[in-house]
Amino acid sequence: MAKIKKTIKTIKVDADKCNGCRACEVICSAFHAEPKYSSINPARARIQVITHRLKDIWLPVFAGEYTPAECMGRDKYIIDGKEYEECSFCRAACPSREMFKDPDSGLPLKCDMCESDPPLEKPKCVEACLNDVLIYQERVEEVEEECALDDIQTGLEALVDKHGFQKLIDAVALMANRS
Repeated sequence: MAKIKKTIKTIKVDADKCNGCRACEVICSAFHAEPKYSSINPARARIQVITHRLKDIWLPVFAGEYTPAECMGRDKYIIDGKEYEECSFCRAACPSREMFKDPDSGLPLKCDMCESDPPLEKPKCVEACLNDVLIYQERVEEVEEECALDDIQTGLEALVDKHGFQKLIDAVALMANRS
């Protein structure tokens, strides 16, 4: 495969500054609502703040790729005297937890950096962050061309994993008959 120059967009998280205000979750869910800003439901946000108030833990985590399998990692990490479970750092939508799945459909959610037309200067969660916990960064890198699954195929695979192939086929057939 050929190498191409690609702009890599990242959001750096300074968890020590997070106070758990969850403004990032609110603006993310509002921005991704259909139509935009028509509702607020943090369960639909592509960023979730992992909290454990008694241990003073506030950790913003962004939705990543869907994975059909559970991981084997159940390790614990101690950082600055606070104990974190390995799942707290994981960005994947997986079968072992409900994080980063649409609460109604069960489809996986993924952070898209608030891509829109016209493009935003930076993602909405970064704009809404009151304590500079989220820092938007762009860099240009040479990377291998990638052939990624599109959103529809990823969504269909998630539905097959959750409900089975036959149920998906039956639902599509029923919808086709209604048209």
